This record gives sequence, structure tokens and C-alpha cells, in this order.
Amino acid sequence: MTLTIYDTGRREKRVFEPIDAANVRLYACGPTVYDYAHIGNGRTAVTFDLVFRVLRYAYGVEHVTYVRNITDIDDKIMARAVERGISIRELTNGTAEVYQKDMAGLGALTPTHEPRATDYVDGMVAMVQTLIDKGHAYEAEGHVLFDVSSDKDYGQLSGRSLDDMIAGARVEVAPYKRNATDFVLWKPSDDDMPGWDSPWGNGRPGWHLECSVMSEELLGETFDIHGGGIDLAFPHHENEVAQSTCAHDGAALANYWMHGGFLQVDGEKMSKSLGNFLVVHDLLEDWPGEALRLHLFMTHYRQPLNWTAEGVREAKAILDRWYKVTAGAGNVTGDDVPASVAAALLDDFNTPQALAVMHGLYSEAQKGSEDAARALKASGQLLGLFGQSAEEWAAWRPQSSAIDDAHVENMIAARNAARKAKDFAEADRLRDELTAMGVEIKDGPEGTTWSVAP
Repeated sequence: MTLTIYDTGRREKRVFEPIDAANVRLYACGPTVYDYAHIGNGRTAVTFDLVFRVLRYAYGVEHVTYVRNITDIDDKIMARAVERGISIRELTNGTAEVYQKDMAGLGALTPTHEPRATDYVDGMVAMVQTLIDKGHAYEAEGHVLFDVSSDKDYGQLSGRSLDDMIAGARVEVAPYKRNATDFVLWKPSDDDMPGWDSPWGNGRPGWHLECSVMSEELLGETFDIHGGGIDLAFPHHENEVAQSTCAHDGAALANYWMHGGFLQVDGEKMSKSLGNFLVVHDLLEDWPGEALRLHLFMTHYRQPLNWTAEGVREAKAILDRWYKVTAGAGNVTGDDVPASVAAALLDDFNTPQALAVMHGLYSEAQKGSEDAARALKASGQLLGLFGQSAEEWAAWRPQSSAIDDAHVENMIAARNAARKAKDFAEADRLRDELTAMGVEIKDGPEGTTWSVAP
């Protein structure tokens, strides 16, 4: 069983060779908890949840450690807490709890560890001091900055030249910097800001530093896979590499780097100003989480994804059919996953190819193949689908729905009676009334089925 991963740092697909097959280690950058997660954040969480699942499939559930952090100290957090008139702790606790519930709603497993940055500040102070002692960082006006010129390999992960980084970097221009690209490891805190004692005064860590310390403490100096959205490759991940490798005398931070592609909504960049800013918490009120998850899997994780309501509607319709044909499949295990689906997922987590195989299994299951139904269910569960019974799936309703199931069933029975009596005007009237209520009906060989229109 060979797993290949596209390594951003090498810009090529590589055979995955874990440091220790008995403890495969994965780190993915989690949320900065000042607001609810948008669907782009959801895509990242779902992507690395799939990586977690496939690693567990390949190496065993007990042999994979997955860390997804929570950033609970950040300037955006401080600004939002002031805006809402609440404490930072109240803001971050509440937002982190919603994030965890929303990601679970998308079918994401709970990571092995979910560290909060504020619990690891002592380690951050220690790493900053190490970087100063080794000549890679310097103090200036209460700040401590990483000296980019001290790292000859800086820029290799993202493949950017120094000129490109200076021209395009999201860096703070400050007179106390030696180089324009130097980045903050530690910054001073005013009396009304959260702060911790340090050799450089009361202050707080820089964002990049947080992930380096949390990953080291939970996974070791060098671990297997580090991931996140492609927007994090520079400067966040580039800076993580620099501070970690320099603190550890050149030891690699991670052996493989994975980055998910950008997400657009209806062909445009998602933004609040365009009115297309989609929050996972809200989407879960209107759609089943598995439909959102399946829509994400229809595009390979490295490719740009165009999010549309029609795409989610299609995903839900697919799951409606799949749940029906697998209703009697019983309990399945990883042994029931067909080799063709496993091969697709082990080939850089190729979900579109896996789904293509699953559509074929559905066709065979429709013809009565019990083996195909079991294979379809097992494949779906490996992808994080089929997390409920067919009855539970069919009973799902949007939170805004006020539809009375019994009333709908009575109306459908009355419509069927009208059709049998060839009173087509009454049958059409009942269909129109159901449509106005937000109910979609479909007539088929097995009778009339209905669902809530999204």
C-alpha cells in the first residue's frame, strides 16, 4: 500500500515515507478564533480530516497523531473583543466551541490534539531566546524580530526570491527592522492588552512562532506532514520553517508540505463586500453537513474550487440515492473498501477519482449487487460520509423548515388518489401547493418520494 503526496516544498509528487510508521505525525494550521469559520476554512479542515482518515486507513487508527491548533491570541482577536465589549477569553472560548461543532458538522473527526496558543507561551519565550542566542534574532524597541538575512534557505518553501518577497510580502514596515522581510517573534503589550513576562518585557508572541512551538512540543522537532491553505505558504509557513530550522540547527520542521487550493463562490472571490461570504455555521442550517463535505470532494484539494448552491444541491441528490441503495448493507469495515477507491485516495487524496469509482458502484448496487452496496458504503465511510442511518438521512430538514411531515404525506396520498381517479387538475393543484410549501416531489417506479427544497 503506497501513498503519494504532492509536496509543495519540492513541487512534485513524492512517495510518502513516514519517520516512524508506528506514529505518523500530521499538523494542520487551525483557526484564529475571532469569528465564525467560512467555507474556505471548512475546506481546509475537511481536507486534512481526509488526510487523517487515509493515514489511519493505511497505518492503523492507533498509529497516527493529528494536531490542529487554535490561535487564541492575535491582534484581530483583541480588536473584536473590544468591538463586542467582552473579554478575549470569552470571545475565544465561544468562537472555538462553535468552530469545533461546525467542523464536526462537516464530518471532521476530533484531532488527536487541539492545542491553544496561550497554553504554550513559555515554550515560545524559550524558542525566541534560542534564536537570539544563535544569532538569528534581535531585540529592537521592545520587539524581537527574526533576522531573515541569517537564514540562507529562506524562501525555499514558497519558491520566492528576496525581491519578490519584499515586493509582495504582507510585512509591517517599521524603522527598527534591519531588513524589510524580518518578522516579529515577540511584541510588546500595553496594559490593556494580554501579555506575558519575558526577558524583553511584558508582551505576546508573533503568530508564526505559535505553530512552531506547538508542533514541536506535540510532534517533535521534525514530523511527517505539515498542511494548510495555499494562502499560508507565504509568509506563515515560510516563517515557521525559518524559525524552527534555525532554532534546531537545520533540522527540518516537516518532511512533506501540503497546501489546499483557493475557494471562490459563484466564480468570484469570497468577500463580505460582495455579499458572498459563506459561514459554515449558517450553511449547516440550510444543508446536511455531508452534502457540504461531498461538494468539497468533487474538486481535488489542490485545485481551485468554485462553490455554488447548485453544487451542494447536486451533492445532496447524490447522497439521497446512495443512502437508499446502501440502507441494507449492514456494518462495513476498511476491508470492504475496493482497491480502486483506495488507490485513488492513496494517489495524493484524489477524491474526484474515488467518487467516479463510487458512482459505478452505485450503478451496480441499483441492479441488486449487495457487494457493490457494501463497497459503496465502506468507501463513503472512508471519505467521512454515511455517518448516519438511511432513516436519519431521509428525516433531515433545514433548521428554517416548518414543514409538517404528516401533513405532507397526507397531501401526497391525496394527490396519488386524484391521479388514480384521473382528476389531473386536483393532482396538479396539490403538487403546486406542495411546491409553494417548499416540498419537492418525484414520481418513480417505487412510488412518490419527497424532500425539502433547498
